[in-house]
Amino acid sequence: MAGTTTGQSINRPPRFVRLIDPMARRFLRMGAPMGPNVLLTVRGRNSGEPRSAGVALTEINGRRFIVGAYGEVHWVRNLRAAGEGTIRVRGRDEQVRAVELTGADALTFFRDVLAPWIQGSSTPRRWASRIFLGDVVGDPLAAAEHHPVFELLPTPRSEP
Repeated sequence: MAGTTTGQSINRPPRFVRLIDPMARRFLRMGAPMGPNVLLTVRGRNSGEPRSAGVALTEINGRRFIVGAYGEVHWVRNLRAAGEGTIRVRGRDEQVRAVELTGADALTFFRDVLAPWIQGSSTPRRWASRIFLGDVVGDPLAAAEHHPVFELLPTPRSEP
């Protein structure tokens, strides 16, 4: 189930993603538009050092979500441990608090929010969703079990 770390090994993204990731992170850091992708920076759960990864940000009905397309990868575990991070959207940093959806909430998200959104999307977005998330539309239960989901909430800025 999403959110469970006991006994799970850390997954690795496919080789093609690992090859293009350093370049994509550079472009995202510079603010280059790369579709729905943003740069997520989170404090490392072991090192405490900032760690960055390119992730797809999905905005639906004014709410923002990121989905662990490859399951239990390092950025997922770091975000889960830290509970907060920074996203760089078109050259601008935004502090966010991350709330992981688990169990019934994750299933509801995939079935009632993401699947209808994908079905109503452009053909390229439908293809990309199928490539990176599998059959979310046809099997939201499997999606909820294999793809952690975080809702990103704005962090209020403290006044100096």
